[in-house]
Amino acid sequence: MYSPNGTRKKAMAHTNETTIDLDWHPLSEEEIRHFDDNGYLIVRNVLDSDTIGGLIEASDRLIASDRRENRQQNFDKLYDSFRNSVSIDDAFIPLLTQKTILPVVVQLLGAHLQLMTSHLIYKHPDPEGTPDTTRRPGWHRDYAMATTTHGNKVPRILLKCAYYFTDLSEPNSGVTLVAPGSNHLLERVPIPKGQADPEGALEASLQPGDCLLFENRTFHAGAANLTDQIRKGIMIGYGYRWLMPMDYRTQEQALLDKLTPLEQYLVGEPFTKTKEFIPSGSESPLAAWCEQNGAPAVRPVS
Repeated sequence: MYSPNGTRKKAMAHTNETTIDLDWHPLSEEEIRHFDDNGYLIVRNVLDSDTIGGLIEASDRLIASDRRENRQQNFDKLYDSFRNSVSIDDAFIPLLTQKTILPVVVQLLGAHLQLMTSHLIYKHPDPEGTPDTTRRPGWHRDYAMATTTHGNKVPRILLKCAYYFTDLSEPNSGVTLVAPGSNHLLERVPIPKGQADPEGALEASLQPGDCLLFENRTFHAGAANLTDQIRKGIMIGYGYRWLMPMDYRTQEQALLDKLTPLEQYLVGEPFTKTKEFIPSGSESPLAAWCEQNGAPAVRPVS
């Protein structure tokens, strides 16, 4: 919860018992099969207008600052972003446990998770005359550390949740394009000669508050932004506990002191303090939540 001045207050005591305040948003077999087959899923109306307003206010303030730490800029600053955003502004912290999306992630990836990235991205309008085939960034897979050493023979290890704050309902608004089914390819996604995109590439029509989920093996790219509006959004990525996060190694104590036990767990801290060896590294509070709702805590994927 937040005080009126925006400073986050601790929501509960740090104990080994915690109430997980998540909606049970069960995925149908068809939705799970769609994600497994195509590598992406769209969940509509995840963030309400008040939440979006608060996120935009915090994001605008950060982008307008002269802060360099954790900043990433590309393409002549048309693409301006910050990594590990949850550690920079408290407004982003609730997205760690967003009550609709986190349950979806658990059903697709399992309960033994941690935050891999919280990447705030502003994609500015492209210069006048930019072709609508421009892709910034180009078609790629995520978690380059794995693809560099293992090529494209990488399993599903990461799931990104792209929350958009602005209207992306029209073509060429800068949305993230995805190539359905490319999560099964053992080589780069083929792009026909003279074309900008693979066959069947999807440019989703998204409203503010919608969330596009895609896994690390799904080839994706940035569509041209030919509007006069900045595309604003944040990508929250989750991966398995045995992976190295993309944005950080360990989080600062100042951040940990603001977090609930579940939030601490999701940024890599052990949920239970014990001297005994636990093969998974720590008990997962999400595993008990899965059991309570009849969902598997471990989900093998091909």
